[in-house]
Amino acid sequence: MKIPVFVSRPTTLNEAQTSSYEIILEELDRLALEARRLGDSDYPSEFPLREVYVLAKHCSGGVILGFEQVFLASGISKRGTGQDSEKSLTSLSFPSPWNQLEAGILFSLGVPLLVFKEETISGGVFDLGVSDVFIHRMPYAKMPPAERAAVAAVFLKWQARVSLLYYQ
Repeated sequence: MKIPVFVSRPTTLNEAQTSSYEIILEELDRLALEARRLGDSDYPSEFPLREVYVLAKHCSGGVILGFEQVFLASGISKRGTGQDSEKSLTSLSFPSPWNQLEAGILFSLGVPLLVFKEETISGGVFDLGVSDVFIHRMPYAKMPPAERAAVAAVFLKWQARVSLLYYQ
């Protein structure tokens, strides 16, 4: 029997993101963990945010995958404030807003979290120091063997905490 873990990721992924996600799934499977995700393994019968909470309550861990979902060539930070913090920005990448909601729910439930992000993603749960969770670089298809081994080690350490919670 596999231990259920909640996986937060956008519904639609590009080819490179799909390759990264498959690496994540391989690691979960290798460690006898079952990826649970709204719209994939589970389908809502009520409104989605409630279903996320219900599903997360039955999981012993959470994986947050910060894949780029929106890219903006330029923008303005804190527009209209007239303060020094207002500035022009270029090459902005944003994850799914559901990553933030799902991470918050999982954090409040006290389950061990594992957070990965693409290089250009930041904000909220993907900012360093926001939680006690280390933010990891998203695995990619052509990783050198040493990097792949490091990803496996990260999963193994996290899986120990997930197992402890599951069997308590």
